[in-house]
Amino acid sequence: MDEMQHGAVSSNNVAAPDEAGFLGGEAGVPVAEHLQDLVIDSEDVNGFLNELAVFSSGAVSAEVGVEVLCGVTLSRRRKALTVAGSSPEARLIDEVQQAYGDGPCLHAMRERKTVLVHDTSTEERWADYCSVIAQRGHLSALCVPLELDEGATAALNFFAPKARIFTDSIIRGCDLYGSQAEKALRLAVRIGTRQQHAEDLREAMSSRTAIDLACGIIMGQNRCSQEEAFEILKKASNGRNQKLRDIAESLIKSVAGAAPVSHFEP
Repeated sequence: MDEMQHGAVSSNNVAAPDEAGFLGGEAGVPVAEHLQDLVIDSEDVNGFLNELAVFSSGAVSAEVGVEVLCGVTLSRRRKALTVAGSSPEARLIDEVQQAYGDGPCLHAMRERKTVLVHDTSTEERWADYCSVIAQRGHLSALCVPLELDEGATAALNFFAPKARIFTDSIIRGCDLYGSQAEKALRLAVRIGTRQQHAEDLREAMSSRTAIDLACGIIMGQNRCSQEEAFEILKKASNGRNQKLRDIAESLIKSVAGAAPVSHFEP
């Protein structure tokens, strides 16, 4: 197992992927532009991760001459670890690593260093995990960390069927490619976070609309104050072990025959 500082390769000595033609995009489209298109065309972060994995797998496979699988692991604060892959097998390899709790990918993310495993059949540091993937035919691994915003980390994880297939030039190219990919992923995560905030706000506004309407119905039926109506609604929620919003919507439907509509637009 070898480790290299991520980004340690000088741009003065090695051309960027677009300049060198390494991972140069599709039909002459520069890498940065193609990755930006992936962000724009993806519905959410998970969709982008899968598209990124497929594109990365194809690009590296073309360089090394054999099929290279790619998994993408994303860790965000207060969210479950997200795993995407160029194929079901690629996702499985990363999921197995999560089950073991450590491995080259997680180490790369934690230490922010590119990790190279020349031969998984003889690797000692993560012997159990590497033995499993070696038996599945994945004899080389290259894990490239991606620097994201505070509280989020990610890695591109490449797996090949031949030992010692990732040469120094391929590693340098993947590191440089990673610097392009992390910009696109950073953008995708930011967009996804804003979308989630908007959805959360919409959900909160919808809940408030339903609860306010239900309280109004209770006030009219029982000739009570808003505070008393809310207490009645809350007791019903606790008694039935249902969410307050669900109780409110059920009451509104029983009276109006339709669910309430919030007019909030983010």
